[in-house]
Amino acid sequence: MPKQKNLFIFILTIGVFGILTTEMGVVGILPQIADHYHISVTKAALLVSLFALTVAISGPTMPLLFSSINRKKVMLLVLGIFVLGNIVSIFASNFTVLLIARVIPAIFHPIYCSLALTEAATSVSKEEAPKAISKVILGVTAGMILGVPITNYIAGEASLEMAFVFFAIVNALAFIATLLFVPSMPVKERLSYGAQISVLKKPIVWLAIATVVFIGSASSSINSFIAEYLGTVTNISGKTLTLALFLLGIASLIGNVAGGRLLTKNAMKTATYFPIALGIVLLMSFLTGKSTGPMLITIMLWGILFAIGNNVSQYWITSTAPEAPDFANGVFLSCGNLGVTIGTAVGGLFISGMGTQYIVLGGLLFLILSLLTILLRSYMYSPKTKQLAN
Repeated sequence: MPKQKNLFIFILTIGVFGILTTEMGVVGILPQIADHYHISVTKAALLVSLFALTVAISGPTMPLLFSSINRKKVMLLVLGIFVLGNIVSIFASNFTVLLIARVIPAIFHPIYCSLALTEAATSVSKEEAPKAISKVILGVTAGMILGVPITNYIAGEASLEMAFVFFAIVNALAFIATLLFVPSMPVKERLSYGAQISVLKKPIVWLAIATVVFIGSASSSINSFIAEYLGTVTNISGKTLTLALFLLGIASLIGNVAGGRLLTKNAMKTATYFPIALGIVLLMSFLTGKSTGPMLITIMLWGILFAIGNNVSQYWITSTAPEAPDFANGVFLSCGNLGVTIGTAVGGLFISGMGTQYIVLGGLLFLILSLLTILLRSYMYSPKTKQLAN
């Protein structure tokens, strides 16, 4: 049984990796996409921002609508749609077709990812749940960060089309593994739609939502344009750029492990210190941005903290609504992707108005807002404050 559970969680992790790589892998090839379709990098970034906006809109509703259907069938449906979307992307004759081929799978994105987080937690004991969830989030982090240099390398060494082939292959592997090794998973007990949605009546949930949106915006205002930043500010390209993005990905995997341990040890302190630490690293980029060696160190610190931010965000939402895990994970995905949309838009504005180097300022603004909401939750829901209120 333990081997079967480990295999199941591994398949979920691969599935999440494939979906998140499809979403964020294009970050590393936005300049190539812009050149290929003769558009600006800012317009090419719609592939990131519109995908994320679609996930943000469908996040709270789609997991609810599919919550009563056999889990295995749902997983196969979503993975199949992603495979088809990536195949269409390979042959997209113009940018509009490419955009549509990404937006349609994005509608189904939160179904699989929410299901993966929930099923990973319920497949093990309550004590082991955080470890199981961290493994799935490892797939999220790897897809968002490690998928970028892999895609960049494939596009640089082969072609843009081969990068989309890579997306299709990863999702196809997850589909085949699910088909062959995951047993039928009918839903035995299901909360009503009303019971799940009712968690939104709690003010602490809305405070958590605001925090996660701000954290996602802070990360994405820089991460969505990281290839552009390293190319124009640090003046690196080709294999050096791929190396920098790869270091970012490796650092994020380290950060994912660190984030899980820090949250287990002291969740509130981890959440409070996170925006401060990331803010310091962003300020460092002003000093190191134009020097390759120092910037590579900054990139690694950024990767570690980015991954910790993913862990903090997932915990911050689900800890406020443990009675409705599917819906809470859907809201987490929605908030994170709303942050991607906002952050990408703000980053694009800074690039257009001030220059690529100043996207850091947008990140700092959102980090300050996230810290304020974290401190507000800490104060409002501390045992001492509750005691005074009573």
